[in-house]
Amino acid sequence: MINTALLRRAAVCVTLAFYVNTAVSAGSFDDLFQAVRTNDAGTVTALLYKGMDPDTTDSDGNTILMTAIREGNDEVANIILNARAKVNSRNRHGETALMLAAYRGSESLVAALLANKAEVNHRGWTPLSYAAFNGHTTVARLLLDHGAAVDARSDNGTTALMVAAKGGHMETVRLLLQRNADPNTTSESGATAASLAKEAGNTDIAELLAGRPR
Repeated sequence: MINTALLRRAAVCVTLAFYVNTAVSAGSFDDLFQAVRTNDAGTVTALLYKGMDPDTTDSDGNTILMTAIREGNDEVANIILNARAKVNSRNRHGETALMLAAYRGSESLVAALLANKAEVNHRGWTPLSYAAFNGHTTVARLLLDHGAAVDARSDNGTTALMVAAKGGHMETVRLLLQRNADPNTTSESGATAASLAKEAGNTDIAELLAGRPR
């Protein structure tokens, strides 16, 4: 005969466990992101050890790995990488961890991400363009050495050479030209690397690009 009192008691216990676990999970989520943002390596390590997902994301799709990279917290980023976090996830802006590391110019993290099979080439903005945007020539070279397409175009037709030229990053421009970037490529608006450089007042770069064979 079924003991209905025991069944009710069991149901109450399950319900309480659900609410307790939900509260713990919510708190752990907040604790994890706080620890990542503040470079609290000990707390991040402990929470991951307790079972927190290394691919946890915020409402914008940023993983904790992306958050660590954006904040410049390389130690925590490496801990998350070692926890086998997915490296090719994208946030709602289409950014990957490698793109953010390239934008920051973190050569060591870029190398670590590449070692963990981060995608160098994909649709839209690429890690190479993110590196070129800030003139991180060493990172750009590393990406090119790992097969980055030098003339990859963003959704609006912009290339790494264009953003480097517009930003006034002569060393990066020279590297891209050495790797056979096409200075005559045009964006959707008809701009070239030379015209963007000239528009930005980077006359030395504009003159260099204008002198390239057409």
